[in-house]
Amino acid sequence: MKRFMIGQFNKFDVNRQNRDFRDYFFGIEVNQLESISELEILKDNIREGNLNIGIHFPLLKNQWRSRDPQYLSKDETTYIESIDYMEKEFVKAKELNPDYILLHYPKPVILDDRVDWSSWRFFDDTEYYYESEISYQFFEEKSRNFFKILSEAGKKYNFTPVLELDGLNKYVYETNLLEGLLNEYPNIKLCLDFGRIHLQDCIDDNFRGLDIVRKFGRYTYLVHLWNSSIDRNGHYPALKSLRVEDGWGDMEAYFGILNEMNDKYKVLFEHQSQLISDFELEECYKWIGELVRKVPTNNDVNNNL
Repeated sequence: MKRFMIGQFNKFDVNRQNRDFRDYFFGIEVNQLESISELEILKDNIREGNLNIGIHFPLLKNQWRSRDPQYLSKDETTYIESIDYMEKEFVKAKELNPDYILLHYPKPVILDDRVDWSSWRFFDDTEYYYESEISYQFFEEKSRNFFKILSEAGKKYNFTPVLELDGLNKYVYETNLLEGLLNEYPNIKLCLDFGRIHLQDCIDDNFRGLDIVRKFGRYTYLVHLWNSSIDRNGHYPALKSLRVEDGWGDMEAYFGILNEMNDKYKVLFEHQSQLISDFELEECYKWIGELVRKVPTNNDVNNNL
């Protein structure tokens, strides 16, 4: 089963494709193409390379005032514009026949007031609410409505809707709301971003990254893979040589827990591959391949409890 992917963001980068892609990979994820002409170049390469694609919403750049639709917004105009924005992008994407379309959840992000979020990247202050500004009841109602709309769109336009977990608060990790919605709308899946999970682990004392992987692992369709330390917030490749004791994320532990409940997820290398050599890139692929294929043992399970 082909499970690895690379990203093509802003444009189809032929050099990146030639260096990073392998014959045993599943395909590519595309995001925010700069123009219609870049979209046409993408189409040509998909056809010539017989590539599977996923779309990290949106397909085209600058189609709305923000990258992400704000389907949980308390502002009615923003909410209506967000739903319309999603629909128009789904229509554009249909001709590419994507395997999946990924959006961030929740949006706006709900931030724990007790946490310093200065290391989290936002386009502007409309992309988040503090927990004290939005009730759980409102969050639940808007989430239920969003899941219904997204599930129907996935069926209508023949794609798997995938939600990438963004910054999380207790509305997600201390309730069963999200699991309930995923069970109610089983065509909707999740993306776990291991780099993002590690960063929140570093800044939020109430958040447990390993618990998030355990809680949502069985719903996971895709892993976004990169590594980070609190003083290096870039999308650095997940190399075996990066040590947990130096502040890097524990990729082996994340994959170990995920493998306990899921053996079908895909992995997108969402890293800046230009930061490492060809040899290091190949070693990265080899190591992650070993982690993905590793069958959990009783010792692995006990060590991750």
